[in-house]
Amino acid sequence: MDTDNLEWYTKNNADVKIKMSQVKQVGLLAAGCQPWNKDVCAASEDRFAYCATLAIYVYQLDHRYNEFKLRAIMSEHKKTITAISWCPHNPEVFASASADNLLIIWNVAEQKIVARLDNTKGIPASLSWCWNAGDGVAFVSHRGPLYLWAISGLDAGVTIHKEAHSFLSDICLFRWHPVKKGKVVFGHTDGSLSIFQPGSKNQKHVLRPESLEGTDEEDPVTALEWDPLSTDYLLVANQHNGIRMVDSEGLTCVTTFSFPSSAASVQCLAWVPSAPGMFITGDSQVGVLRIWNVSRSTPLDNFKLKKTGFHALHVLNSPPAKKSLSSISPTKSHYTSSTSEAVPPPTLSQNQAFSLPPGHAVCCFMDGGVGLYDMGAKKWDFLRDLGHVETIFDCKFKPDDPNLLATASFDGTIKVWDINTLTAVYTSPGNEGVVYSLSWAPGDLNCIAGATSRNGAFIWDVKKGKMITRFNEHGNHGIFCIAWSHKDSKRIATCSGDGFCIIRTIDGRVLHKYKHPAAVFGCDWSQNNKDMIATGCEDKNVRVYYLATSSDQPLKVFTGHLAKVFHVRWSPLREGILCSGSDDGTVRIWDYTQDACINVLSGHTAPVRGLMWNTEVPYLLTSGSWDYTIKVWDTRDGTCLDTCYDHGADVYGLTCHPSRPFTMASCSRDSTVRLWSLTPLIAPLLVNVLADHSWDDIIGNTDRAMVPGATPLLCGKVSRDIKQELDKLSSEVRVKKLRWFSECFSPPGGSHNLWDLVSVINGQDDSLLPQSYGKGIMHMKHLVRFKTSEAQELTIVKMSKFGGGIGAPSKEERLRDAAEIHLRLGQIQRYCELMVELGEWDKALSVAPGVSIKYWKKLMQRRADQLMQEENHDVIPYCIATGDVRKLVNFFTARGQLNEALLVAQGACEGNIHVPQTAVINQTTTTDSDDIQAYNGLLQCVCKELAEWYFQDGRAVLAACCHLAVDNTELAMASLIRGNELELAVCVGLVLGESANQATHYVLELLARKYMTTPTWDLAADLLQMIPDNEVLLAKLCAFYPGSSSEIDQIHEKCGLPSLEECQALAESAVSEGDIFNAVKYYLMSPEPEAALLVGIAHVKEQLSDSDWTVDSVHPILDLLGYIRTDRLILAKFTEARSELLILSGYIGALLAIRRQYSSIVPALYEYTSQLMKRREVSVPLQIEQLSVELEAWMACTQSLINSRGPDEAPYTPPSEAQKAEHAHLLDRLQEEPLRGLEGPDYVTGSNLPSHSDVQVSCFTGLRIQGPVFFLEDGKSAISLNDALMWAKVNPFSPLGTGVRLNPF
Repeated sequence: MDTDNLEWYTKNNADVKIKMSQVKQVGLLAAGCQPWNKDVCAASEDRFAYCATLAIYVYQLDHRYNEFKLRAIMSEHKKTITAISWCPHNPEVFASASADNLLIIWNVAEQKIVARLDNTKGIPASLSWCWNAGDGVAFVSHRGPLYLWAISGLDAGVTIHKEAHSFLSDICLFRWHPVKKGKVVFGHTDGSLSIFQPGSKNQKHVLRPESLEGTDEEDPVTALEWDPLSTDYLLVANQHNGIRMVDSEGLTCVTTFSFPSSAASVQCLAWVPSAPGMFITGDSQVGVLRIWNVSRSTPLDNFKLKKTGFHALHVLNSPPAKKSLSSISPTKSHYTSSTSEAVPPPTLSQNQAFSLPPGHAVCCFMDGGVGLYDMGAKKWDFLRDLGHVETIFDCKFKPDDPNLLATASFDGTIKVWDINTLTAVYTSPGNEGVVYSLSWAPGDLNCIAGATSRNGAFIWDVKKGKMITRFNEHGNHGIFCIAWSHKDSKRIATCSGDGFCIIRTIDGRVLHKYKHPAAVFGCDWSQNNKDMIATGCEDKNVRVYYLATSSDQPLKVFTGHLAKVFHVRWSPLREGILCSGSDDGTVRIWDYTQDACINVLSGHTAPVRGLMWNTEVPYLLTSGSWDYTIKVWDTRDGTCLDTCYDHGADVYGLTCHPSRPFTMASCSRDSTVRLWSLTPLIAPLLVNVLADHSWDDIIGNTDRAMVPGATPLLCGKVSRDIKQELDKLSSEVRVKKLRWFSECFSPPGGSHNLWDLVSVINGQDDSLLPQSYGKGIMHMKHLVRFKTSEAQELTIVKMSKFGGGIGAPSKEERLRDAAEIHLRLGQIQRYCELMVELGEWDKALSVAPGVSIKYWKKLMQRRADQLMQEENHDVIPYCIATGDVRKLVNFFTARGQLNEALLVAQGACEGNIHVPQTAVINQTTTTDSDDIQAYNGLLQCVCKELAEWYFQDGRAVLAACCHLAVDNTELAMASLIRGNELELAVCVGLVLGESANQATHYVLELLARKYMTTPTWDLAADLLQMIPDNEVLLAKLCAFYPGSSSEIDQIHEKCGLPSLEECQALAESAVSEGDIFNAVKYYLMSPEPEAALLVGIAHVKEQLSDSDWTVDSVHPILDLLGYIRTDRLILAKFTEARSELLILSGYIGALLAIRRQYSSIVPALYEYTSQLMKRREVSVPLQIEQLSVELEAWMACTQSLINSRGPDEAPYTPPSEAQKAEHAHLLDRLQEEPLRGLEGPDYVTGSNLPSHSDVQVSCFTGLRIQGPVFFLEDGKSAISLNDALMWAKVNPFSPLGTGVRLNPF
């Protein structure tokens, strides 16, 4: 292994810059569920899946927090997905079918296709795994026949069911019997059923609803399910005739179920496995969930869950088990059974005594909404409202608000999203056919122009929620692009398949009609000249028109593309420069002033669609293509800086907001919107800001920035504005500069929130906090105040006239929300009164004594007047009234409702929640201050839990916010470091000052390691010079610096260190004095650094031979040796010394990883060390056997901590006495981790977002890598970025054993 790597290494010369993915995926907006086909939602054990039109989304339960997370997106189908079915005996596998006659068997864990069947002879309308028949999938289309596909085994291939064919009516769906082998039922569009079972007579087209007998009316079967408790009974729903229970043997109708109103029609039904005889149904017109029992013909209960009708329903077999969080309540809290109700039930039911079965229903709605409804607790566990269900063609940020993103889709709607919370805020009314393109009105006009495939163009007033204008000049031709002029807000341009680009005013007056020889796909207004517009045409040409003349001929025609041109984009920073993307797979850059193509960017392997210039760095251009990738280009020399593979299908739209120039949004045929951070591409810029360099290193003009090879400079409006604002300030200039640039560079997802908290901690006046502050994570001292005012607003606000958009909550819902907030804040009387207003007397009464006994009596009288019949006590009001805060916090925490727990704990800390004093005289009660002390501890605990929840969700910045909310600076910094948000951590640390110093210095050291590469050595030195006591750190930098003697002497001088020759002399004198550390340090900086190897390794080996060595006694020297220049270390003559250094670093690295709780890489480090010892001739005081004993002891003693994953983990075997002793001995060697809060795995932002990057397998675990990938120096081996970061923090050398230093930062 070694020689190949070394040859390769020397071939690529000494300074290797391993290509790391630069662009980070930081957010994802999932699609909704498609409303067109029947079997598009399915569940299996602790996961469920639903289909958008072209992608399948798989969610899985995270047992620790009892919530469902998006696990994978499967987008292999190119045409509409028609059905999906989980394999009954393998929870990892499902089958899906699509309209291009394709069947795919997909493995979720490996995210790959297991088998595919290309020609299904007709579009499969329904498919299902054959129960009890090994690996077989059955599918059927229209009128049959039923095909059986055996996927593997001796008789693999497709066969036809002997009897199930030649039907007289189309098949809607079919169901195998789960128990009776081979029995199957089909539901037809004419309302009849067909039943087949081996060994008995086949029944075709039987059991039509009675009212249809003798007519030829259609009444399609909408749902069909076998009764799990019987072999013959089955539930069937017809669109108009409702639900029947029928007997498939006697062919009789057993029960006809009747609905409260004749208007109700059933769209879907499902049995509840946890409650025999019970089933649920979803209505098709309105989102009403009805609960039934087979013994009664009317529903037991009805819940209105949503305004729009149901599309599909599925009940999860096992309700997710509630886990209590051990860190908060050591004893299992006694009310965490899955049936205990955390949320008060809506008082809709007439039948009060009835309680719902525990169970979770996956609900899909006609508007694309998808949710998981907890029937026992009567609340949504998860609701993904209003996703697009189809390809998204275009996305644009709102000009005056970088947090609002609009998307246009094939599903006929435009939606506006809040990208901080990733939720829909507005959706356009009605279906417009296909919306190809959108354009915001300039400034704060709050309108969007949309272009459609058949219905012309329109202007939608977003706030009013209605269409205010329509343009029909193109007739019924598709309009591919619409552009609202931002220089002259009265003009809108459209281009269409009819060959015209039309410019009109917003009131519809046509100004120009520019005729092209073929369809026009793209147009873009010049950013500098309000009268100039460019177009892209099917005839392969780009044209530029000038509106100020009356001629309808183009001013310029650019030829060069080899296929049709789609989008065109003017550069915002360089006058006269524009780019165009084409079906020939290239992007061309044109210079209008020279009439020439100045660059061709080739690399995409399919047509180019999305195009976006960066608004600050003039040479950055991003393109999206049908080859599923996004590429970022340096247009100075045409190199591709990075390629993102995370979308699963064609990429159509790319956009960014000028005030957040390095956050990009993209949209695709995979029906997702993804958010990306481009900051890593220009990272040195932020370091120039951090290190307080002159403005010349940060802001420049475009000519300077466009010099090939020059470092990036900011040339746009936002950076100029920041500089102007800073020039006006007299104090706090550095603080504001760090904050403003950091916010400009950081993606959404908490950086604004973090800075608000930093300024609160630094004593800024509360009146300066922005409006959005109350919606994020607040500092604890504000929590109660903000929530109280929110509750008051909810009480006051009556129904607002909220047009289309998303339905506003009813007055009742508002009052209920207000009451909940008052209650959590200990404002009991307000809660009681609001409950009375809602008619919920029992609740008001059970809490009233917490106000006063007098008040309670008064309420009792009022209640008597109302004659309530029942009392129903819930946990929450009781706890608040009796002051039992701890119980309530545990109650919420055990359910994963950490935000609720936080509110209660803070309310208690502020002394709002008291234990009612009973009337006993002479009894000493504990003082309130003791309570408050205890509550504070509780608050810290809850904040930590909440932070951990954000952190493991890939949101390190919000985790840091949680720690800052309770003034915990150390842990906040640790969250940022573990999330690898290094630049942000330095900015925040510098502003927080004293309390964060230790962490800030550590981050500066990590950042300096990041910049120890060819163009940025000076930056690394600048960063280290910001740390006090930096002599050793600078020595490491100089030791590692590869260059000629004169260059090395220069960097020594810059760092204030002796020259090469002087270091040689200092090293020799240190050796004679027995000062090993300085000897190693100076030898490393001398002309013969290898001398350091011999001295240092000999010393470490001597230490290790001693029985009571500790990690801290050997690590400093090993750490120094790790900085030996790579070109020297890999020379053949130092093979033995190199091997010993790698082995010792690996072993000490493993111990450091144990101390830091980097559980995922400890086994890999031990394995790496053992492998090196087996393969190489070395003498080190370590035994391979001893290494495996240590590793086994560590695993035995910590496995209970590591495996707190799912319910099905291996049985726990306690460690033996010998293992305990061995582990204790290990821990003695380790001592304390010096930096607080850094224990635990690293987890970078976006680690849990599904990606399609050529599915990489980790060379540590052999499993697929989740999240960002890091490639090792051979360019082939990969590990996860998280593992690479942890590895580099404890062992500097690459896992391939080449002696190359790892730099994943």
